[in-house]
Amino acid sequence: MPHYILGIDGGGTSCRAAVADAAGRILGRGKSGAANILTDPDNALIHIVGAATAAFKEASIAPSEIGSACALVGVAGSNVGDAVHYVKERLPFAKADIESDGLIALQGALGDSDGAVAILGTGSIYISRRGDEVRYIGGWGFQIGDLGSGARLGHALLQESVLAFDRIHPSSPLTDAVMAQFNNDPRDVVEFARAARPGEFGRFAPKVFDYAGRNDPVAITLLRSNAQTIDEALDAVVAQGSRKLCLLGGLAPIYRPWLAERHQPLFTEPEADALTGSVALAAKRFGTGVGA
Repeated sequence: MPHYILGIDGGGTSCRAAVADAAGRILGRGKSGAANILTDPDNALIHIVGAATAAFKEASIAPSEIGSACALVGVAGSNVGDAVHYVKERLPFAKADIESDGLIALQGALGDSDGAVAILGTGSIYISRRGDEVRYIGGWGFQIGDLGSGARLGHALLQESVLAFDRIHPSSPLTDAVMAQFNNDPRDVVEFARAARPGEFGRFAPKVFDYAGRNDPVAITLLRSNAQTIDEALDAVVAQGSRKLCLLGGLAPIYRPWLAERHQPLFTEPEADALTGSVALAAKRFGTGVGA
């Protein structure tokens, strides 16, 4: 049994870690940069280790002890085998398991009870549990999935702003504000989008909600369209038997009013966060099984 276990929550914007004793009692926490193993595995590795090191320092444990710790790493992109193998082989821990960020979020939000979570942040994923059966919906990455996510919403805003610039679609104060950020030159938008990562697109998402609150027509159209994709995924989760839904992630509280009335009675507040869930799963897997 290890002296220390690590729970790690790696997201598209930041990576958080918590070091705990074998029973799952958290001793220290740390934070670092983005840790999406699918889009940038090398930087994800750097930030996973950085967050773990910061957690050990806060707990006043020598960072050299990291090599003897067992870690459960919850990250986006865990359903892509090549990325998982690449990162897992290079982690400095004595033992490490890589799991979905959805699984650790589910554990944190619901404990051991049945239900489902929808994670709405830079990316999006839905995960449900009934007894021992766990099912995933979505989480396929920015290129072909993550509908309703911050990255998708930000990308759609840039696309709509260029369409408005070309007078194909109507402009609005929102599209005008976006184009002003790019010197009113669509070539600058194209240059940005060409190299942008999901998190960089996601930084435009709060602007959509902000302008929707001012009754901006483009913002409202974009939000309704993206909310519909979330509702469709929630319909699939409910069809699998879930009657308890937790909305998680940075966009969850501001998306909720835009979601369908049929889902509102099923929403419940999470018990704890994904990092707590990661520590609890690590304690079950590597420690005494008591959990956090």
